[in-house]
Amino acid sequence: MKAKEIIARRVAQEFKDGDVVNLGFGIPNAAADYIPEGVNVILQAENGALRFGETPTKDNYNPNLANSGGAPITLLPGAALFDLQTSFAIIRGGHVDATVLGALEVSQDGSIANWIIPGKFAPGMGGAMDLLVGAKRVIGAIQHTTADGQSKLLPECTLPLSAKGVLDLVITELAVFGFQDGKFLLKELAPGVTLEEVLEKTAGEVIVSEDLKTMSI
Repeated sequence: MKAKEIIARRVAQEFKDGDVVNLGFGIPNAAADYIPEGVNVILQAENGALRFGETPTKDNYNPNLANSGGAPITLLPGAALFDLQTSFAIIRGGHVDATVLGALEVSQDGSIANWIIPGKFAPGMGGAMDLLVGAKRVIGAIQHTTADGQSKLLPECTLPLSAKGVLDLVITELAVFGFQDGKFLLKELAPGVTLEEVLEKTAGEVIVSEDLKTMSI
């Protein structure tokens, strides 16, 4: 199983019945395809959609329906479409139970950098700034290392921050982390992954949970 699928599958297990959830670009959006059967999640897209479902097939694709990243979506019974002002009123009003966002870096104090690499073009932070402070729960979905093997889980972020100390959970293809005493709290290991591997690939300080579990995917 590829790293991105492992992350998306594990992210989907964080959703509870009745949750209003906003999914960011990339890996977070893929979690919509793995929501457990029987769990009724209301997915929200900041461009103005509420209650959408799995990625469409060629048979039910509608070119007029897309999430905020431009990816095609399907609408479920009871779905609503609305303007940007209404969408951000939902976010800023504290009505989003959880948001899942990708990241370039995360740090052991729960900070996240996910919008720009200095010197490279970026269209702006978009709705992330509102989601990071408006959602009741913030989950980071991130590949554990860069393409050249450098850890993305750091003592301090080196890139410009999106928000400081807001993360509740970080899910990678190797492990699941919470936060405790200003450090990463290792809660789960992916199947076949060793504790030594995770510690070696995590640059930030790590506390190992006394109740360390194997990730269910």
